[in-house]
Order: sequence, then C-alpha cells, then structure tokens
Amino acid sequence: MDNNKPIGIFDSGIGGTSIWRAIHDLLPNEKTIYLADSKNAPYGQKSKDEIVALSMKNTDFLLKMNCKLIVVACNTATTNAIRELREKYDVPFIGIEPAIKPAATHSKTQIIGILATQGTLNSELFNKTTEMYQDTKIIEQVGHGLVQLIENGDINSPEMTKLLHSYLTPMIEANIDYLVLGCSHYPYLIPQIKKILPEHIHIIDSGEAVAKQTQKILKEKIGISSAEKSEPIFYTNSNSKVLTEILEKKYAVEEIDF
Repeated sequence: MDNNKPIGIFDSGIGGTSIWRAIHDLLPNEKTIYLADSKNAPYGQKSKDEIVALSMKNTDFLLKMNCKLIVVACNTATTNAIRELREKYDVPFIGIEPAIKPAATHSKTQIIGILATQGTLNSELFNKTTEMYQDTKIIEQVGHGLVQLIENGDINSPEMTKLLHSYLTPMIEANIDYLVLGCSHYPYLIPQIKKILPEHIHIIDSGEAVAKQTQKILKEKIGISSAEKSEPIFYTNSNSKVLTEILEKKYAVEEIDF
C-alpha cells in the first residue's frame, strides 16, 4: 500500500475537526481529507440503520479519494456502525468512543459523568463498555440540542449556556470528579464547561487517544507518510461558513453534494 495516500476522516458535521486537529498535530506529514456530513447532523437522533447507511456513504466517498485509512470521528457512528464498516470494507478503521476507562480508573469518588448523544448512550458498544466498570457510578446525560447549536455556530450563545447548566448541575450535585465528553463536537464547549464545573472536576475527551491509535495502526499495517507536510482538504455538504470559522479561516472548505 502507498504510504503517502491520505487519511480519510468523517463526522456528522464539524465536531470531528477536534479529532482531525489531534491527528494533524501528531502526524503533520500525513495528508488528510475531512468530510463533514452536516446536512445529516446530528446522527445521535437517528436509527442504527440510518447511521450505518450514512457511515457507508461517507466511507465510499473517502475511498474514492484513495484514502488508506478511515477515522470515524463521530462517537455515534463508531458505536453504531464500526462493526459493519469493518466487515464490509478492506481498509483499516479507527473509531472513537467515550473515554470511560481513564475516567473510571482515576476517579476518587467513583462517580463520573458522561455527556453524549442519545445514539451513543443507547448503543450496544457503549453499554458493553460501561458494564466493565460496575464499581463506578456513571451518570449519563444526553446533550439534547448541543450538536445543532455548534453546527449553527452558536457555541457561545445564551441558549448554549442555559443547556450546559441544566445538564452539568445535576452531575456536580452527584459529586462527579470526571466528566467524559462522548461526542466529538463537545470539545469545542470546553471553555464554556470550565466556567460551570468546579476546578477539581477533570474533563476527558478522546482526541489524543484517537491520534495515537491512528499512528499505531499506520506503523503496524501501512507505514507513516514520507511526504512533505501537505495542505489538508475539507469537504462539507452544507454551508461552509461554520466549518471555515471553526478552522480559524486557515483552510479552504469546499461545498459538495454527497
């Protein structure tokens, strides 16, 4: 396989750019193609069959772009469709799922919170993971409305602040000492979340772990790119304005119908 082929990354929208950043920072010489399926966001309210179909559509697009590895930068797509993707396609897949393990392992109160989509919390994979930590109380909260506000560019809106207070206050009162962000959109809310949480509560997201796993799989199965640092490519099937803004206007974003 050609080491210098691109890494494909897809998400239900702009949130997976938090994963892309971690990969790009760790592996700057890897060419990356990012696909934002914002037209169909959020995935968290869709059925498993719909999520699998959308994930396959996104994978087909990236494979046509000659990608050597696919990163499913969406918790909902990973927890609902990663098995089906691995069964159908002959290409390595890296998934992203809520980082329950480090939170449960390091928690002093043995009470942790997870903020995620309905699709992730309802998934078989998530439930299998939580069953491994019977001694830890896991407080689950669906982040209704958060993804859509982020997709609309309303990260710092009064509505966002109100929603976050309503979701996080019961967790604080329950004495959590770790908050797991179970959606790749949510790292963009960390500045807001830090204003609400007491300082002793740790926030965990999956970006760094996914980047390290991507590096590991490349080394074991494909090889690290030997190319010079290349410009990442971004596609969206919605208005490119918010994606351009979240990327700090550093990169061009192409609007396409897929």
